[in-house]
Amino acid sequence: MAEDNNIFIGDKPFMNYVTGVVMQFTTKNAPEVFVKARGRFISRAVDVAEVASKRFLVGQIAVKGIKIDSEGFQNKEGRDVRVSTIEIALARM
Repeated sequence: MAEDNNIFIGDKPFMNYVTGVVMQFTTKNAPEVFVKARGRFISRAVDVAEVASKRFLVGQIAVKGIKIDSEGFQNKEGRDVRVSTIEIALARM
């Protein structure tokens, strides 16, 4: 069974996401964790990755890679919309 090491950023309190990242590395011994976000939550995803790696797990994890992209879909009004996405890979050092 594949382990789910993805943290999807939304509008929950900021520290919930940081705690999620830290828990993946400490209690589940995950080799890497992916922080993913779309649209307006991209800046929060960057903040979560930075706080987790530079305050809570200093010297233990680092940013392995960053992927950016965009997705297209139809909104509630039926218009085609594109939204930016980001995936930040954090890995043990």
